Amino acid sequence: ALYETALAAQDLGRYREFELGSEVAAVSHVTGIALSDVKIVHHRPALIQELTWRPGYGTRRPAVPDTESVERIVFGFYDDQLFRVAVDYDRERTKGLTDADMIEAISSIYGGQVEPTVSRNRQALLIYDDILSTPIAQWGNVDHSVRLYRPSSYATIFKLVVTAEPMAALARTAAGRALQLDAQEAP
Repeated sequence: ALYETALAAQDLGRYREFELGSEVAAVSHVTGIALSDVKIVHHRPALIQELTWRPGYGTRRPAVPDTESVERIVFGFYDDQLFRVAVDYDRERTKGLTDADMIEAISSIYGGQVEPTVSRNRQALLIYDDILSTPIAQWGNVDHSVRLYRPSSYATIFKLVVTAEPMAALARTAAGRALQLDAQEAP
């Protein structure tokens, strides 16, 4: 099974054993990825970092249980706190699954899906790795969101994004400001 139903109603601030708000070192320890492999996206006005993990490939530790359907996870950090977990599911392991199948599997973990509480114009699409994705389901509250996406051009690829919303807003603001600072200081 893609998910274990024993984890029903998992905390919205978690994805498996990763908890939003965790420090970079804690996520590095669980994944077995060296701290030196953490990518700095922006260093000012806030430190924004990413750690990319491919379970079972090139890590010092064995793969975390129940990650067999995961191709890659990208962890986003704002000032050393995990604010986003973006999960790409393996195309071969999800082949043949419908949107309804994935929604049912994720609902068994996070509970019933909710109607979007934010403007559809702002959150309607996700551009990730230059692939436009459409949201197909959402779970959450004002503090945490869990969104399931399917790239528009690929029927059998799914992405799940778990976000600490207040911290994500700070990260977006800081990233925008960092781009402005870079542009101002460019030769």
